[in-house]
Amino acid sequence: MTERVFDVAIVGSGPAGASLALGLARKGLETVIIDARDPAVPSPHDGRNFALVSGSWHLLRGLGLTDRLAPHAQPLHGLEAVDGGSHWFGQPRTLFEDEDLGSPDPDETLGQMVAADQLQVVLDAAISETTLIESFAPAEFRGLEVNDGGVRIALADSRSLAARLIVGADGVKSRVREALAIDVVGRDYGKSVFTANVKLDTPHQGIARQLFLPEGPFAILPLPGDRANLAWYLKRGAAEALASLSPAEINAELNQRLSGFAGQMALDGPAGSYPLILQLATEIAGARGVLIGDASRRINPLAGQGLNQGFRDVGALMDCLDQALATGQDIGSDIVLAQFSQARRLDGNITALALDGIDRLFSNDHMLTKPLRGIGMFAVQNIPSIRKFLARKASATEDGVPEAMRGW
Repeated sequence: MTERVFDVAIVGSGPAGASLALGLARKGLETVIIDARDPAVPSPHDGRNFALVSGSWHLLRGLGLTDRLAPHAQPLHGLEAVDGGSHWFGQPRTLFEDEDLGSPDPDETLGQMVAADQLQVVLDAAISETTLIESFAPAEFRGLEVNDGGVRIALADSRSLAARLIVGADGVKSRVREALAIDVVGRDYGKSVFTANVKLDTPHQGIARQLFLPEGPFAILPLPGDRANLAWYLKRGAAEALASLSPAEINAELNQRLSGFAGQMALDGPAGSYPLILQLATEIAGARGVLIGDASRRINPLAGQGLNQGFRDVGALMDCLDQALATGQDIGSDIVLAQFSQARRLDGNITALALDGIDRLFSNDHMLTKPLRGIGMFAVQNIPSIRKFLARKASATEDGVPEAMRGW
């Protein structure tokens, strides 16, 4: 009996891996997802919220998902950045709005806030409805062996399968990246991010706001019902200590430090924290394999670009494989994977280093950096061409984005 050979094997079923599987199935590619989750066991609550920029929303709309997500999403109508350091002439600030996208659609927004749990539920449901996607779950990737026509993938339970291409979408500690012998570089910021959802005492109007403090940024991202998701950069240990306090103690600390910026806040659900690191894969493609999402890069979460960079990976890989299919090329060939690497490695690394640079520039109260920050924010606020360029870049609507992310 001839062994079945999948076109693409995706290790990891988070938003990047799952959306890629759906996109490839629409192109007629037989895809298998290797999913560590046990479908018989309810998944633990994921308290994260994603700021999905306009281009990412376009990609999800192309996959037929946005009608299911929209009732639970909060449109993002603005992004305000405020320099909270000490200044002689007030705090510099910049506001990006929907109009800065230059979209022909008057209803186009900068993005949508979506709960991680809700996004995963919608993706899982769509995968279960798609006949060209097969799931191995629960299953744990163990290793791979490259051969002339593809790759043999070994699972921890002694099963194996064959595919023409393997995609590592298995996160920051990617085993696929290790199996492809790809190294990582980066740094530990020595900080952690405190996260929580809160109820606000004033309407947020769909505006995401970020206050740059000398110790690190504080972001407040709008959620449905005048709620918000907080992300507060603190020294390692301080964020963890804050998250371990009682709700009353957390409320007191938040309001004492930040109510002047965000208004009165009341904790709405559990608080948490995670370490802040920068990690970049030295390559994003190897023999018969590529990396997407956090397997490729873990970036500073400023401006919520993490998952959006993952969706750029998804769109770029779909474009490369689509072109390969149209020209009769082997989808796992070195030529095709080099095209993906060329499309995403430099752009992803530039974004990662730019966000790292912004964090370094603003996370201090130095007399030399404050004038530079003020001049930069004044220019962005008062020169429309600069503001519109940055808005489109951040929203993945600039020229040259992957086909799946284009909305006009």
